[in-house]
Amino acid sequence: MDEQPYAENTPEETQDLASSLGMIAEQSRDMVTDFLKDNYGIDYASQVDPLNIGGAFLELTTRLMTNPAIMVQAQMSLWKSYMDLWQSTTRRMMGHEVEPTISPDRHDRRFKDEAWEDNQLFDYIKQSYLLSARWLRSTVQSLHGKDEHEAEKIDFFTRQFVDALAPSNFLFTNPEVLRATVESGGQNLIKGLDHLLHDLSRGGGQLKISMTDDEAFTLGEDVAVTPGKVVFQNDLMQLIQYSPTTKKVAKRPVLIVPPWINKYYILDLRPENSFIKWMVDEGLTVFCISWVNPDESLAQKTFEDYMLEGPLAAIDVICKATGEDDVNAIGYCLGGTLLSVTLAFLAEKKKPLVHAATFIATLTDFSEPGELGVFIDEEQVTLLEEKMEQQGYLDGKEMAATFNLLRANDLIWSFVVNNYLLGKEPFPFDLLYWNEDATRMPAAMHSFYLRKMYLENLLAVPGGVILDGVAIDLAKIETPVFMVAAKEDHIAPWRSTYLAVDLFNGPVHFVLTAAGHVAGVVNPPETSKYAYWTNSKRAKHPETWYKNAKKHEGSWWTDWSRWLNKHQGKQVTARKPGAGKIKAIEDAPGSYVKVSLKR
Repeated sequence: MDEQPYAENTPEETQDLASSLGMIAEQSRDMVTDFLKDNYGIDYASQVDPLNIGGAFLELTTRLMTNPAIMVQAQMSLWKSYMDLWQSTTRRMMGHEVEPTISPDRHDRRFKDEAWEDNQLFDYIKQSYLLSARWLRSTVQSLHGKDEHEAEKIDFFTRQFVDALAPSNFLFTNPEVLRATVESGGQNLIKGLDHLLHDLSRGGGQLKISMTDDEAFTLGEDVAVTPGKVVFQNDLMQLIQYSPTTKKVAKRPVLIVPPWINKYYILDLRPENSFIKWMVDEGLTVFCISWVNPDESLAQKTFEDYMLEGPLAAIDVICKATGEDDVNAIGYCLGGTLLSVTLAFLAEKKKPLVHAATFIATLTDFSEPGELGVFIDEEQVTLLEEKMEQQGYLDGKEMAATFNLLRANDLIWSFVVNNYLLGKEPFPFDLLYWNEDATRMPAAMHSFYLRKMYLENLLAVPGGVILDGVAIDLAKIETPVFMVAAKEDHIAPWRSTYLAVDLFNGPVHFVLTAAGHVAGVVNPPETSKYAYWTNSKRAKHPETWYKNAKKHEGSWWTDWSRWLNKHQGKQVTARKPGAGKIKAIEDAPGSYVKVSLKR
């Protein structure tokens, strides 16, 4: 007989546990209902369907009703799969070794507990769920209409539905939670309820799941600790210059343009995984923009303002501080999109202020934006604009919720199980601390960005975007470019980032790293955690490039360092922040980054 997921209990203990669970369920319902009503007065019955999910699935149902043969075929397929599972389960109960009818993906951590495989009941539950999930998604896909965006939306939210119903998310079908409940007499659920109420409180009545221990980190002490000085600031950003750790540095300074959808210190977490510290230790003079966390007073700041008051203002300060005529620049995600615009602007103005540019996980052609495009269509953008018009910005919590949905099992349901069902405290993790440190988006800028780039894809059209009177044409960019994309990126899909190879007119060195939008980027050489691919030959299509690419073990950082070495100039005496014409304002990480929406 297979080992049971928990120890045997006496009838009295079992009855007590059942009574406790019933009481907990009743108290939980009443406590949460009263909590929301008394503290926030939330009426969920009045909520609308901003994503038009109901309409999309109604259309899907209509197509199903007019083509019942598809449903019959799908039901027969599901029935056959269940018959195979019943037969294999029966054979296993009779002592035979059998192959599973279906297995979870090797990256699926929901079923990592041994009982999901060792215990026949939970193995059956797991496989039943996987068969049903596969059947539902394939059936929905077979009913798609001609509207590609509608199909992507239906696929995406079908997956959300399927993921939400996973047996791992429920007390009585998760062996690990059952063990914890029996062993603690239900105390794990009491602690979980306390965690739930805490998360409802910090979210203002909306559930904001705690992903990490906030108290474990302090900006400037545990994360964002690379020494430096703020040497300039304006309405939109502070400019940080980092203190050198070598006696000699490369002549040409480096400017980092991070995204303002998140905070810059993803590139400066702890010393052991800080890209900024690694750059400084490599003998580079490093400057980084730290964007403001805007409020309603900056509602009218535009994308043009972000260019003029961001990288262009920073380059001017850097040249004055170092005495150099140009910089090397790095743009990450949205910061890379802004950098591409800046390079085209400078090219049109015939101002060669950027010698070489690096783009990290950056979209410039938005024709294939990946799953993030599910949230961007005319109806949804209009709804966002109405909301932003009222408050002057897009709330950071909404941005965070959208990004979390892209990886719901990792960034939502795993924490539901850990925090609420198992009653465990969130684990202190620097990357998740940063992920929760959300930022707002100014209304005017964000509307322009969503419409001109995501909806209309005008950045890829010569002259489609005009900033400060200049028609932006990415083909005017002849600057040498290093471009790195992440193979499993859900935000900037690598095949879409590759499209920039044909948009730019200068030499492009494209590198593909393993992992995702953050993990693939924050990958120090010392860890040797992920591989990367290179191919010196340009290819028309990304798949052709990848097919002929060479795989390298280790971090893309080292490949980038070799490339940058050709563009950084001779060695000069290290520069101390604030020692030249530009004086220091305050210590890094500065005050702008400390404006937090966490509480």
